[in-house]
Amino acid sequence: MFAGIIGLITGLIHLYLWQRMVRDTMPRGRARRVGGFVVLGLALTIPVSIILPDRFLEGFAWLGYSWLAIMFYLLVIFAVLELPMLAARLWLRRRPAPVPAPVPALVTAGPPSALPEEPPPAPPVGPDRRQLLARGAAIFAGLTAASLTGYGIRTALEDPRVRRVEIPLSKLDRSVDGLRIALVADIHLGPILGRGHTERVVSTINGLDVDVVAIVGDLVDGTVDELGPAAAPLRGLRSRYGSYFVTGNHEYYSGFEPWLDEVARLGVRPLRNERVEIAGGAVDIAGVNDVTGRQFGDAPDFAKALGGRDTSRPVVLLAHQPIQVREAARNGVDLQLSGHTHGGQIVPFNYLVRLQQPIVSGYGEFDGTKIFVTNGVGFWGPPVRVGAPPEITLVQLRTP
Repeated sequence: MFAGIIGLITGLIHLYLWQRMVRDTMPRGRARRVGGFVVLGLALTIPVSIILPDRFLEGFAWLGYSWLAIMFYLLVIFAVLELPMLAARLWLRRRPAPVPAPVPALVTAGPPSALPEEPPPAPPVGPDRRQLLARGAAIFAGLTAASLTGYGIRTALEDPRVRRVEIPLSKLDRSVDGLRIALVADIHLGPILGRGHTERVVSTINGLDVDVVAIVGDLVDGTVDELGPAAAPLRGLRSRYGSYFVTGNHEYYSGFEPWLDEVARLGVRPLRNERVEIAGGAVDIAGVNDVTGRQFGDAPDFAKALGGRDTSRPVVLLAHQPIQVREAARNGVDLQLSGHTHGGQIVPFNYLVRLQQPIVSGYGEFDGTKIFVTNGVGFWGPPVRVGAPPEITLVQLRTP
């Protein structure tokens, strides 16, 4: 059903793009037919990339997912151009088309019957002014979309930057002032991001000398059989008080139970609606399942994770989606660490994310609960990041 919805949406978008890039720019004939088949073929790459198992996608995914980003930017650019293009077409309609100069008659000596009269050759028929306008818009949109996508691919595949943030917690004991948490989310191992990606993440975290590693969901896009070797470098994570993991929505699409066992085997402890004490009992680290778990009989349970704790000490909650902060606030959580949004991943898609999540990236507060949302280090769909570079966040807890 998901693939069917994606297919319907992309089909309608490609129909619009065919109108603007093929039908409006080309006269009837072979070129227009070829352009139509090209648009149809590109449209099919997107649902096919989503449906095919990962083992078939190593090369094909680059085409389908890269075109998805170009398609998105073409749609945005043409949408922005619609009003200026409409104004230009109305202006051209009011101005009469230039009339070609008459061809002078051939003057010859001799009687008129000596040479038969022949009509002058018709001038070649070229594109009209509206077609030239459409071609200019299509060229501008195509070059801009391709350039943004190329820049986004380079950004998405670069080493994650380290974003450093200090967050004061009123209950934090001075003995643990400066506690360092490496927050990482949305690693998204899959057909494009593999073992090398995990190794870069682990190397970056280990270079930070942290007390806690928090992996807040969406580790994988595939099964343990397919991606177990890609996740294996997680075994090398180093921290003083351990590495912890909570499920994201993509774990449930990928077989969450085998992945929970695999993550634990690699030395990362899953927090399944539970909490642990660290730093000699000075801080609680709690974790809740992702909201998607409700569909799989594995719902988040804040009461189980947070009930009966000592409320005089701070609790840091690991929860995949920022939207869970509302329930966290009702349960007296001091700080929630989340991912899921990818920081919007592709500007201006971040404005759509705001319609579903209370915060897209960075720091916020809700009813007394502080929250920090990291951009994450991977991507889903297009291998592209524009305006939201991959990052690992070093969260340092401070005593006010």
